[in-house]
Amino acid sequence: MEWLNYHHLLYFWLVARRGSIAAASAELRLSPPTVSAQIHKLEENFGAQLLRRSGRRLVLTDTGKLVMPYAEEIFALGRELDDAVRGADTARHLRLAVGVTDAVPKMLAYRLLEPAFQLKQPVQLVCHESSPARLFAELAVHELDLVIGDAPAGADVRIRLFNHHIGDCGMVFCALPELARRFRRHFPHSLDGAPLLLSEQGGVRPRLDHWLEAKEVRPWVAGRFDDFSMARTFAARGRGILPAPALVEKELRGQHGLVRVGITADVLYSYYVISIDRRIQHPATRAIFEAARQNLFRAPLRRGAASSRN
Repeated sequence: MEWLNYHHLLYFWLVARRGSIAAASAELRLSPPTVSAQIHKLEENFGAQLLRRSGRRLVLTDTGKLVMPYAEEIFALGRELDDAVRGADTARHLRLAVGVTDAVPKMLAYRLLEPAFQLKQPVQLVCHESSPARLFAELAVHELDLVIGDAPAGADVRIRLFNHHIGDCGMVFCALPELARRFRRHFPHSLDGAPLLLSEQGGVRPRLDHWLEAKEVRPWVAGRFDDFSMARTFAARGRGILPAPALVEKELRGQHGLVRVGITADVLYSYYVISIDRRIQHPATRAIFEAARQNLFRAPLRRGAASSRN
């Protein structure tokens, strides 16, 4: 019986992910000819070519596209095994490497991650903030255990990822008190012509645009920002009204002096834990997921006089 050489499969998997033998070789700390030779042996074993050149990149052949999902599953299961064994060793600390997408407010990211520190084992946290594309690439090569984002990994992502939905919350509009008083009455129609500070990234933006259109409200976009933190900073300087997740309203008031203009449950922020594993095995990741589902996102939207449904 001829056994599959998993080292050869690993080299193929990394080259397919990186798009070049040179990039994969640098990561493996092997010479490009060595990696190329091992992939050729795998192709000989399968009796078919797995990769072909397209411009300056290597892309999958039809057979490569057939092999790739199996390779993803094999190495994902290997990661689950490693996590399970490490998690069973209660004498050691747990290492948790997390990616947080740009669109997730840092104050919410902390609340999501906080349950990991309630475990009996000490947790060493490594946290990266970047674009979803970059974080998914790091997740694919096991540099991260999970990614927290406000949108699921879509079909256009060429990595087999699993989206674990953890909850939704409404949208609150906040500003400094003087500005909030000007636009609070008759919300949301008061937003017509109001200065909004918008974060361009994240999955909620299309829903906000659709809601404003349905309300026949046309605010003045006073600022567009790559991430939520920058938009929040400008709101704290009185430059406009900030749409934000309702879950962080308390922090926006206490830390930045922003108060509510209005709130709506018609525009929802959705949050996900995204992993390369079908089942969440890492104890810290499991604590984050369960606490978010059972506690953080369980509270209903608090309605006030400035709710869009009043």
